Amino acid sequence: MEHAQEHEACLEQTQKYHVKRPIYNQELLQGQLRRRERTPQTFRQRIAHSCRCSSKKAKSHLYSFLPILKWLPRYPVKEYLLGDIISGISTGVMQLPQGTFAVISMMVGGVAVRVVPDEVVSVDLNSTNVTDLFAARDAERVQVAVTLALLSGIIQLCLGLLRFGFVAIYLTEPLVRGFTTAAAVHVFTSQLKYLLGVKTNRYSGPLSVIYSIAAVISEITTTNIASLIVGLTCIVMLLIGKEINLRFKKQLPVPIPMEIIVVIIGTGVSAGMNLTDSYGVDVVGNIPQGLRAPKVPEIQLIPTIFVDAVAIAIVGFSMAVSMAKIFALKHGYTIDGNQELIALGICNSVGSFFQSFTITCSMSRSLVQESTGGKTQIAGTLSSIMVLLVIVAIGYLFEPLPQTVLAAIVMVNLKGMFKQFGDIAHFWRISKIELAIWLVAFVASLLLGLDYGLLTAVTFAMITIIYRTQSPQYRILGQIPDTDIYCDVEEYEEVKEHPGIKIFQANTSLYFANSESYMSALKKKTGVDPCVILAARKKAQKRHARAIKKANEPKKKAVLKLVSSTTNDVEAGVKHEIANDELPVNGKFTSVDDSVQDRSPDELEYFVEPKTNVHSLILDFTPVNFVDSVGAKTLKSIIKEYKEVGVCVYIAGCSGPVMNELTRLNFFENTVTRDLLFHSIHDAVLTCHVKDASASQTALDL
Repeated sequence: MEHAQEHEACLEQTQKYHVKRPIYNQELLQGQLRRRERTPQTFRQRIAHSCRCSSKKAKSHLYSFLPILKWLPRYPVKEYLLGDIISGISTGVMQLPQGTFAVISMMVGGVAVRVVPDEVVSVDLNSTNVTDLFAARDAERVQVAVTLALLSGIIQLCLGLLRFGFVAIYLTEPLVRGFTTAAAVHVFTSQLKYLLGVKTNRYSGPLSVIYSIAAVISEITTTNIASLIVGLTCIVMLLIGKEINLRFKKQLPVPIPMEIIVVIIGTGVSAGMNLTDSYGVDVVGNIPQGLRAPKVPEIQLIPTIFVDAVAIAIVGFSMAVSMAKIFALKHGYTIDGNQELIALGICNSVGSFFQSFTITCSMSRSLVQESTGGKTQIAGTLSSIMVLLVIVAIGYLFEPLPQTVLAAIVMVNLKGMFKQFGDIAHFWRISKIELAIWLVAFVASLLLGLDYGLLTAVTFAMITIIYRTQSPQYRILGQIPDTDIYCDVEEYEEVKEHPGIKIFQANTSLYFANSESYMSALKKKTGVDPCVILAARKKAQKRHARAIKKANEPKKKAVLKLVSSTTNDVEAGVKHEIANDELPVNGKFTSVDDSVQDRSPDELEYFVEPKTNVHSLILDFTPVNFVDSVGAKTLKSIIKEYKEVGVCVYIAGCSGPVMNELTRLNFFENTVTRDLLFHSIHDAVLTCHVKDASASQTALDL
């Protein structure tokens, strides 16, 4: 009676849910909806559509290729112009004596030295003028660098046109920050010898940072005290200026251009005190004036330097995108990786005809441009004009500028990059996997160089993606009372499970790499393992068979003994008793069924087949993005195995693309039908209640 009342209450609750909203079976829902009629386009039509041009489409492509045409007419002169001017001049002054980026410079220099080694001069040292030999060697190395710029630019341009910029999405924030922090260490290390005024060799490739630091330490006794004093003085001035700009940011119309001030003071002091001759301080020295005539690079060098050009192109792009992402996050805008590739490709390939160096984003100059108030590309344009003026006319004014002053400017502006070491504590608190990505990117880029380090970091980041998909979080969901919202039962106290229903969720797709772990987690979380239940049933059946066999042995003995009796009445009585399955126990006749009923609960459990109190299993497919053939087979196996132990499996929240994949994989056959799919978890739960109530009522009627 109580059992019937419970099922009536359950049925009333289910009907109450029905009043609130109907049940949406996936198949029924799709049957009620009409599909849009779509006329498939032929290949020729698709080509014609892509080649069709309109004024709007042409303008969109033009703006995407030359973004300056879009933002320049809207340029806020009063707000940005002064800051861009100061920033452009400051960056232009820094750009004069060095290459754009220390690591790229070392990579290019390593290729030039390998292709045109110093042995070329030593072989003919006695045969002709030594000065001419060195000039010829340097000219050949320049051609190697120019050809590298051309080839790197062509590679970047092709990658940009092929929309290869999507790889920028794999440069995650932890990877970018670890990579740029390592790059900052590379740049800082390269400036140590200029700050101390020591002479050391240049190193590139794996362990170059360690070799550079070891070389500086080995020559520490030859430190030029004058260079060190000038450099430290500039560092103190710059730090004070930065602090003033930071504290009085709102009061100052534009930041104080400390870089320009330091360069002017350093150049004046060097020229007035003749630091080069008096104290041996290294200065910028001769700055060639004028531009060279356009010239085609030496194409025959391409096979020799192709691999190096690919590495330089990728490192240059990665550095530019990494710095762009840092500033984009800071100032709230987005970047386009393809546009960056096209811009770098055009600059490198076209510039190579004018004997230019391979260009990329310079970390130190970018930081100077941003910290001195630069807002737009106007600052970069003014910086370029500044460099052009120096090359054409006023380069001689900066020849007395000490190298240690420039080193001080670079080091101080790396302060923001070194603050990224604080990411270690930050990522330790929020995500150990992201911390691992940061550390791998930093250590690999520091020790192996930026090219191999970047490749290692990206590879490791992809491995973490695979690891996450193979090690997802598995949950059992329950309902928040009086709602159709389902949450993790282990997370919230208010969440309750429905009796006899298990709702399983995995925050991953179902494919070959995680199908086995999915099934294992399903059995563990639900507490229902069909294999274990079936095996236990077989054991119980064997025990039951052995018990019956053992109970029948006294029957056979009694039959043999009583058949030999000569009294027909006794024989008839005994046969009657055996026919009624009665056996003598302690002098009394009893039945086998009675003996089983008199057993203890433990003994009954020993014989009764094991059953589960779960009648329905709902798989939440809301997080599933795709299913492959292995995943479909696994899903079909789950449905089959649980059906054998009396558990119905339903699928909820299956998206349209996943439905199409399951259909294409022949998932829906005779054994698996579409009525197992439901639009939401709540619809599946209501159906489970209805079916369980109907089955229980049928059992009671019988």
